Amino acid sequence: LDYCASLKNLETVSKKENYKFIQGDICEPHFIKQLFETEKIDIVLHFAAQTHVDLSFWHALEFTYVNVYGTNVLVAAAYEANVEKFVYASTDEVYGGSIDEEFDESSPKRPTNPYASSKAAAECFVQSYWERYQFPVAVTRSSNVYGPHQYPEKVIPKFISLLQQNRKCCIHGSGLQRRNFLYATDVVEAFLTVLKDGKPGEIYNIGTTFEMSIAQLAKELIHLIKKTSSESEMEHWMDYVKDRPTNDLRYPMSSEKMHNLGWRPKVPWKEGIKKTIEWYKENFHNWKNAEKALEPFPVTEPFAQLNIP
Repeated sequence: LDYCASLKNLETVSKKENYKFIQGDICEPHFIKQLFETEKIDIVLHFAAQTHVDLSFWHALEFTYVNVYGTNVLVAAAYEANVEKFVYASTDEVYGGSIDEEFDESSPKRPTNPYASSKAAAECFVQSYWERYQFPVAVTRSSNVYGPHQYPEKVIPKFISLLQQNRKCCIHGSGLQRRNFLYATDVVEAFLTVLKDGKPGEIYNIGTTFEMSIAQLAKELIHLIKKTSSESEMEHWMDYVKDRPTNDLRYPMSSEKMHNLGWRPKVPWKEGIKKTIEWYKENFHNWKNAEKALEPFPVTEPFAQLNIP
């Protein structure tokens, strides 16, 4: 329940019998150990992380603490509890940027920002449990995910929300950086596939060939929300701002291993983006501090004082 979380995202499942919400912190070993003991957990999907790249440049230590130390706490407790499978959600950013080289799961890790570096380090700790104990872990590296319920600091909901408030899209640097975008339900299907058929000790790229530059993304959203195809009118809604300290150009990734397990993305961009735009019309205020997310660069409260043991 950090600044980017909203319990409203859980309302649709909160009454279901196979659902339970327990608030806690993965960086608290005693709490996590007790959770495994009392809840009889047999499968772990580990998504808990600090994830906003822009913020990671200013809060690198906190990202390291949550993403690396927190993962250590969780995988150690899961191992102690002898769970059947531990899936760690990593990111395509661990590969670093590339213009033309397509990354597969054996490509070297060359992260270029503190967020990606912390995820790469956490991967190493998770995989060491397979190497040392044959503990059944799997690591996934996913392209950018978009869809309803995403905190609007991420580029797609940020641009949608700015345009819906008659404000300009703030584009870092040249806007020529390209990103691959996967709709949320496709990513869910991928995780279910890894849970069911993924082999212990393996890494799986969850990617898509659908790719778009950030400037093109802005134009696409301007066209859909402002109903214009005029180049000059589109330029009016685009505001080029200073770039982040490093900004990888592309993350081209091969997902053949996932295709071999029977998974492929199904939701076309036109359908996914339409649903996403509709959702933000009604739900932008699901977060108390959503306005802060629309600044060109992060505006957040300082992180809580670290209580590193």
